[in-house]
Parts: sequence; C-alpha cells; structure tokens
Amino acid sequence: MSASDGNYRQSALSVAASAATRELTDDELLTMLQEACFRYYWEGADPHSGMARENIPGDDRIVATGASGMGVGALIVGVGRGFITRAQGVERLTKIVDFLEHAQRYHGVWSHYMDGNTGRTMPVFGMYDDGGDLVETSFLMQGLLAARQYFHGASPAEQELYRRITALWESVEWDWYREKPDSSFLYWHWSPNWTWQIHHPLIGFNEVMITYLLSIASPTHGVPADMYYSGWASQSERAQQYREGWGNTKDGNHYANGNTYFGIKLDVGVGTGGPLFFTHYSFFAFDPHALHDRYTSSYFDNNRNIALINRAWVMANPKNFPGYGPNAWGLTASDGPYGYVAHAPDKDNDLGTLTPTGALASFAYTPDASLPALKHFYRDLGAQLWDIYGPRDAYNVQQNWYSPIYMGLNQAPIVVMVENYRSGLVWKSFMSNPEIGEMLKKLNAVSAK
Repeated sequence: MSASDGNYRQSALSVAASAATRELTDDELLTMLQEACFRYYWEGADPHSGMARENIPGDDRIVATGASGMGVGALIVGVGRGFITRAQGVERLTKIVDFLEHAQRYHGVWSHYMDGNTGRTMPVFGMYDDGGDLVETSFLMQGLLAARQYFHGASPAEQELYRRITALWESVEWDWYREKPDSSFLYWHWSPNWTWQIHHPLIGFNEVMITYLLSIASPTHGVPADMYYSGWASQSERAQQYREGWGNTKDGNHYANGNTYFGIKLDVGVGTGGPLFFTHYSFFAFDPHALHDRYTSSYFDNNRNIALINRAWVMANPKNFPGYGPNAWGLTASDGPYGYVAHAPDKDNDLGTLTPTGALASFAYTPDASLPALKHFYRDLGAQLWDIYGPRDAYNVQQNWYSPIYMGLNQAPIVVMVENYRSGLVWKSFMSNPEIGEMLKKLNAVSAK
C-alpha cells in the first residue's frame, strides 16, 4: 500500500501485512452474541430516557415499558461481562429511574408505550390503550428488582438507586388492578378515561405469570396468594373458555395439560405450549427452578419441555416449510412477512417464520439444541440475518424474507437467558430480593391446601 500527496506523488510501499480468520470457540461465540444484542439497549436506547425503543428502525419517539425492563436485565449482563463499566451501568440506570419517576402513571402503573422525551402515554393500540398496563409494568419491575439487588454496593450512587427503585416498586398499586376487592382476577389495563373498558383478565398459562407473582410479593399493595389459583390457574368456566379461545384446543384448558407431544410430556400449557416467549418474559429474572405448584413439580422442567416440543414440531415440519430443521427452530412472537405474529407450534400459527430469539433465549433450558441453532444462524445465514445488533428479528425462507428490524422484546431475552445459562447472574440477582422469598413461602402454603 502507498499514499499520495496533493501533487499525486506516491510514497514508498508500506510493509506487507497479513491477517487470517479463525473459528470462535463456543464461549467466544456466546459472548459475541450477547454483546451484539446488548448494544440494542446501550447505543440504540432512547437518548433522553435511556429506555428501550420498541423497534429499530422505527418511530424513535416510542419507548416500550416491558422491553425496557428486559433491557435493564441486559444492562446487568453488560456490566457483568465487561461490555461497559459498573459506573456506566449505574449512570444509565439512574437515567432510566429519573425518567420513570416523572413519567405518567396510573395508580403507580406505567403504560405500554411512552414518549421518550416527555414520559407521556402513547396509545399505540387505540384510544382505549391510554392508561396503565399492568403486564408491561411487571416486566419492567422484574428488571428493576434484579438491578436493585445487583447494584447494591456501598457507593452513594448505588445506595440512592436502591432507595429510588424500592420507592417505585412500593408505589405500584397491584391490588387496584383487581377491579373489585373480591375479584378472582387481575386485569391487564385501567384508564382514567375508559376505566375497565378493555377488561382483559390475566389467565395462564402464558407470558404473564410474573404479574401474579409480583402482585403477591408486593409489601405495600399486595394481593392474596390464593389469587394464583383463582386467577392465574383458574378452573372457572370463564378461564376454560379463555384458554380454548386463544389456543383453539381443549388441551390444557384447565391450566394443567398432562398430554404428551412428540414423546415429551407437558404438565402445564395450552395445546403444544404456545409461542416460546411464554417461557422467556416471566422468567428472564425470576428463576423457574424455584417454582412449583399443584400442577407441576418444576417450572424449569415445564419450560424446557415447551422448548423441546417447539423444536420437535419444527423438525417434524407438518406444513413442509423450507429452512426448518434440528438447527433451525424457534417459533415465537416476532415480525414476519405478514406483520407481527405470535408464531407457535400449531397449524394455525406456524407460518414458516423462524425467530432467532426463540431458540437463543431458550439457552438456559436447551443448551444442546440452542448452540447448534446459534451456529446455523450466524455461520450459515449470517450474510442475510446478522447485522449491528446480532441476529435480525425473524426470517422466512419460503418467502425469501429477512426482517428489516430489531425488536426490543426479542434482543434482551437473548442477552439475559444466555447469561442465566452461563452464570445464572440475573436469576441470582432477582431471587435475592427478600420479598420474592416471602412470596414463595405464601405460594407454597396455598399450594399445599
């Protein structure tokens, strides 16, 4: 190589240089994956609030409450893995807490989407969506409580963060979202303009288990532990119809399932288990090893079986989609050629679209199946699938379609659940909250009845 000056006179040639690529070790590959996805919540965050954007590229005004909670989990991993310093992590979390303290709230509950500059509610889903969203708030609070314990050092900045996160946690009025003092259910939304117009009861099994767990755990606005059984795991006719309605099956309509799919027994879940985010969103910080109830002896095992059934469906490929296989799986909610869809292992919701976070955020459950998927997504499909924040949101080989976006709800679970597989860091941080230990004792007591 040589250089030229303004008169086009060339310099002498430089010394020859050479370089060679090498294959990353499995550990290096995991770290590369985590760091790439982490950057979504670091460089890609809203600059004013520090919160996670709903998707990139997208409307830069919109920050997402639930995705921001998962992003806080990713922030913990970023510090733990040395992607950023601890001081940088504290600074970013302080910015997020500053924003949350001044954002619009509804009996302590944040809305699904907010304007990152003003903190005002953005009713993206329609005029009724102009109030509090209890589920998104529970995802946010799950991340904040993990951070409260992780950033609990002796410095004044960390001590102040602990105090402020505690104040936010204790001001969420979980009990308000019962609608009535004797209600069997928690409800998803409340609006000062439309009150209970949406009237969506929280009934499992799906992604919202953490909402009941945190509601029971709250030291200031808690609900009785037996709401886990009257609401979340309800046996009522309303609950059965709810499960049948979205699952289009009677399998699991009583919450317990008990059937075997592809030789894999499913204790809890509707049909073949549903989209994989059911096993990610409520468990990115809450450790499913710690939970059992009347219907399963281990939610970790149950979540693992949901992932294995998901993979087995893709391998069986009953709809004959190209690109499916033992190393190409992961049916979950994501972008798709037909818009945002909760892709799932059933005839109605399998559209040929695979979502990398499905397999990669299942690392804690299925490492032997998730690692080959990572290698396939990166080494075989990387030219089309890989970009600045790691794997793009989804792809569909039949349609020759690769998502042009990343989603806040899908990159963070990769970062956090891979770390839970590697070190258990976020699980350990969250489970060290004393309120969570007390909640589990209450739940064990009602489970034994």
